Amino acid sequence: MMKKVYLASQSPRRKKLLSLIGIDFEVINIDIDESYRDHETPIEYVKRISIEKAKQGKLQAELNIPILAADTAVVLKNIILGKAECAEDAKNMLNKLSGYTHSVFSAVTLIDKTEKTKVSINEVTFKKLSMSEINSYCETGEPIGKAGGYAIQGRGMHFIDNFKGSYSAVIGLPLKETIELLEI
Repeated sequence: MMKKVYLASQSPRRKKLLSLIGIDFEVINIDIDESYRDHETPIEYVKRISIEKAKQGKLQAELNIPILAADTAVVLKNIILGKAECAEDAKNMLNKLSGYTHSVFSAVTLIDKTEKTKVSINEVTFKKLSMSEINSYCETGEPIGKAGGYAIQGRGMHFIDNFKGSYSAVIGLPLKETIELLEI
């Protein structure tokens, strides 16, 4: 079992999830360009961003301490929705997701002696949402900064009709894959 890792993330959700599996970690705040590139598939996108975050973290870390990073994207009809930057973004995203099944791609990267990345692909089906439900949810502020404009671990759970895959991956850190990478 690894003694300590650096988590290259500012996400409170990833910190909480990593704590759940008993990993000793220290946070490294990183800032990278998370822009989507033309002709990049969703899986290529989350892998690239996860790797770039880990590499950025490695530049700031002590030698010989592994770096863990992750990225999550909500994808509807092969289009990455991104993170809601404001209530209007969230409303648009939630309106698109309403009544449909979308995919959530979550990649996790570990840089130690080597660089390894694993991806979890999940499906979430939203019930049909009214504009009143969307507006009320957006007024809470919860969707801001969240991929797809919702938090499955919060009030956004009320929108879920069906779910297949890893709950932790949809939150932002696929724990099964993380455990496999850390070999614990």
